[in-house]
Amino acid sequence: MDALSAGDTAWILTSTALVLFMTIPGLSLFYAGLVRTKNVLSVLAQCLALTGLMSIVWLVLGYSLAFDATGMEAGRVGRAAFVGGFGRLFLSGVTSETMSGSIPEVLFFAFQMTFAVITPALIVGAFAERMRFSAMLLFSTLWLLFVYAPICHMTWGGDGGFFADMGVYDFAGGIVVHITAGVAALVACVVIGKRSDYPHTPIFPHNLTMTVTGTGMLWVGWFGFNGGSALAANGQAAMAITVTHLSASVAALTWIGFEWVRHGKPSALGLATGAIAGLAAITPASGFVGPIGAFAIGLLSGGLCFLASTSVKRRLGYDDSLDVFGVHGVGGFLGTVLVGVFAAGRFGGGEGDIAIGAQVGVQLFAAVAAVIYTAGLTYVLLKVTGAIVPLRVDATEESQGLDLALHDETGYRL
Repeated sequence: MDALSAGDTAWILTSTALVLFMTIPGLSLFYAGLVRTKNVLSVLAQCLALTGLMSIVWLVLGYSLAFDATGMEAGRVGRAAFVGGFGRLFLSGVTSETMSGSIPEVLFFAFQMTFAVITPALIVGAFAERMRFSAMLLFSTLWLLFVYAPICHMTWGGDGGFFADMGVYDFAGGIVVHITAGVAALVACVVIGKRSDYPHTPIFPHNLTMTVTGTGMLWVGWFGFNGGSALAANGQAAMAITVTHLSASVAALTWIGFEWVRHGKPSALGLATGAIAGLAAITPASGFVGPIGAFAIGLLSGGLCFLASTSVKRRLGYDDSLDVFGVHGVGGFLGTVLVGVFAAGRFGGGEGDIAIGAQVGVQLFAAVAAVIYTAGLTYVLLKVTGAIVPLRVDATEESQGLDLALHDETGYRL
């Protein structure tokens, strides 16, 4: 058994709080400001409810499916390479003395629980203003167990995990969090359908002050998201925090640069969305790349995510309400591939003299496999959910707004 490190434990305790802070209130406010006044409480309620529900699901079964190592063996492809066992149901066998590396396992459980909370919450932005609350809860539960937990196990479950044994680099969740959430968001918004007044009626954010405030909370919280994924208070954590900040900074300015050229003015919304794109893209690379890689990933993600969230979305006609796919899906995929380049020592990365072509191939295979698996299972789970409860509200409820229709409340006194 490894000896407990007080420094590592203190840092992961802090990081756990920071990642939870990303969902409540960070993501909640970011999304709530982007919807219309009549739907602000519905988004806040969805994020808050998912925080509680996903935490319970993670305790009961999710953590075990993701991290129970029963049957795992490096180089052996069997059931255990794709999903964990049942040895950690309700944290079975875990006490305050049980260790995971240099920190208590119960702390590792809690840290990973905050990732399991925010990933389904990200998907909320794709179907905002039209999905039924009960359907959202059921779908998110199924999705965490059948999509998130297996992908998490394959990537982070340890030696014997399918992606782990391939040597994939995913430091803090480019595959596990952003690709899965982004792809699920795209599938969900297509299956559920467009908002009734999209795209023929202009739809504007009701409170950009709220959105920019949420962006700041997300940005700071991301230091725990990426820096905490080192699972130690060390130089890798310090570099992860540094490159996280640099990528967000470059991407935010790149996004408004595109806006400035196209529309003649930069926007606060562009700064906010660009920053989140840079944060999503650097996530898989944050523990492996240096400042040069952060600059390149921020630059490319700011531009590519801008195009995906504007030109590509308009041309294809899907209604991803708050651009979850364009920002998280595209940004996460981009960062997952580019870490295969910028982790190399010649670009200031920390992985030394790696074979860049081979590593990019590994990264690309894992990213594409995650896309295919997530898309297929998300479609099936939406259909299963829809067979149990209606997926979306009716036309009258949508026109009235989800705050009143589903919660009998309003966010603002009229």
